Amino acid sequence: MEPNEKKIWFPAKRYGWGWGPPVCWQGWAVIIVWLLLVVVGAFILMPHIGWFIPFIAIMCVILSAFCWVKGEKPRWRWGDK
Repeated sequence: MEPNEKKIWFPAKRYGWGWGPPVCWQGWAVIIVWLLLVVVGAFILMPHIGWFIPFIAIMCVILSAFCWVKGEKPRWRWGDK
């Protein structure tokens, strides 16, 4: 790997726009911690749906930010072309 090349945690999907599953342990750690926070948040905030929906929206923004910073540049892809 070149010194100025960043390490990709989340590769781009082969078809469509977005990121695929993580390719290194750091990416998997982000996914596991994110899932744990969502589950804990669900147990705590589910009785208060007015708080749960914004919580989930914020958690999705946080995960997307991690993918944006540590993943490949997102663009529409049509396969191996």
